[in-house]
Amino acid sequence: MRKLFVLVFALFSLGAAATAQIPTSGNIYAGYSYYNTNLGATRQSLNGWEGSIEGKFFPVPFLGIFADFSANYGDLKFSSPCPVGGACPTLSVNSHLDNFLIGPRLGVSIGKVRPFAEAFVGFAHVNTHGFGSDTSISSGVGGGIDYRFFHLLGWRFQGDYIHTNLFNTAQNNVRLSTGPVFHF
Repeated sequence: MRKLFVLVFALFSLGAAATAQIPTSGNIYAGYSYYNTNLGATRQSLNGWEGSIEGKFFPVPFLGIFADFSANYGDLKFSSPCPVGGACPTLSVNSHLDNFLIGPRLGVSIGKVRPFAEAFVGFAHVNTHGFGSDTSISSGVGGGIDYRFFHLLGWRFQGDYIHTNLFNTAQNNVRLSTGPVFHF
């Protein structure tokens, strides 16, 4: 199922690139990001930033293509080898996790509010500063709400489910973010 999703997304993206034109409208977003992951010994939280750019390339007013980048930082706890007959100690490692994602976004404006839904694919990279690093394909779905203060400026609340496979272990991650969004 995941391979089918990636294939359909790739074909959609290639079709969009083949008919690429200057976007008629879109937005740029930058804000705070909270990332909850099961990478490591238990579910853990990281803090950081997220930024995205969306363009409307199609005559359909509610469909856009977006690129999303996020970086989250913090200490992750990893299990270390267990001594015979003893408790398994954990190591706390300073970590940096990046996501690079692209996909379609559906949204419709209702007054000052614009709810949206999105699907994406891309890759994730983690660097655990001395414990190793890894890169994997990532995919997921999400959505949010933009509240428009006036024509050019609004505020975004967004939540995403991101699936990764770092260090050959599947992770099911939740990313929540908020911040200003600039419309053009």
